[in-house]
Amino acid sequence: MKFWTLLIAGLAMLHQVKAAEITVYTALEDDELAVYMPAFEKAHPDIKVNIIRDSTGIITARLLAERQNPVADVVWGTAATSLLVCEELGMLAPYNPKGIEKVRPTMKDAVNTPVHWVGIKAWVTGIVGNTIEMQARKMTMPRSFADLIKPEYRGALVMPNPASSGTGFLTVSAILQLMGEEKGWAYMDKLHENMALYTHSGSAPAKMAGKGEFPVGISFAYRGFKQRASGEPVEVAFPAEGSGYDIESNALISKPQIKPEAKTFLDWAISDEAMAMYAKVYPIVATDIAVKAPEGWPADPMSVLIKNDLTWAAKNRQRILDEWTRRYDGKSQKR
Repeated sequence: MKFWTLLIAGLAMLHQVKAAEITVYTALEDDELAVYMPAFEKAHPDIKVNIIRDSTGIITARLLAERQNPVADVVWGTAATSLLVCEELGMLAPYNPKGIEKVRPTMKDAVNTPVHWVGIKAWVTGIVGNTIEMQARKMTMPRSFADLIKPEYRGALVMPNPASSGTGFLTVSAILQLMGEEKGWAYMDKLHENMALYTHSGSAPAKMAGKGEFPVGISFAYRGFKQRASGEPVEVAFPAEGSGYDIESNALISKPQIKPEAKTFLDWAISDEAMAMYAKVYPIVATDIAVKAPEGWPADPMSVLIKNDLTWAAKNRQRILDEWTRRYDGKSQKR
């Protein structure tokens, strides 16, 4: 009898260990995760989190490929436009994380109650220029989309491939929304003439500009400011016409058995503690906590953003990616 009691107790303990382990898919940067994850582990030492990190497009493709047999329990810090695609396919489970009432209406699911996704912060197109390389080539710092198609930048630009990078997609989406599709594609034909290559990730163009591999990278502002803070000779500009952006968002994946630890993680991911950490580098966060814009941002960070139709971007995402790939994908490189 004692043997069976011990066996049952042992099996129960194994079940508890398994239940306390969750898999989180994320497109957040590695240096962000190095800050955020220790804070979660300190708050919830009983939950083991398996992080799967990649560029937005790759995370999105993985989620879609696993649709019938999902692996992830939670998606954290991935583009709202990607989650809207997943929502349309019934892949997201409804859940109101604790504190959902603090989240701005424009940065969470406005259709469903409980919500199917909730934002944490916005990331924004930035132009990152290496001051030494530009001076050597007698280039001026580009400060607009119009500047980027000038002949002086022929072969000097790098930007992310929108099929793999959320930064690439939000930038292409911004151009199409700002100019209209006909003029937008005509503009990108000219931009392509100045492009040296397209990278796998959104951070790579800023890193390459920082190292002097290319004079100018179209990336996202956070990464440019991060490269500058590390001592690299870069300047960061927001396109004068307006910066494209997307909302880094979280969601609970719909599965036959949803672990309570997954919900605990989502609660923490929009907590005041988490928002305060996000705000140190991303001044546009999902709640109205006091935020001091990091150096290089305007006093009103919202002023750099385009009027962005995320629903349009999500509905047209695959069509836009197919057209972009047909036109330009020959210069892509996995970096």
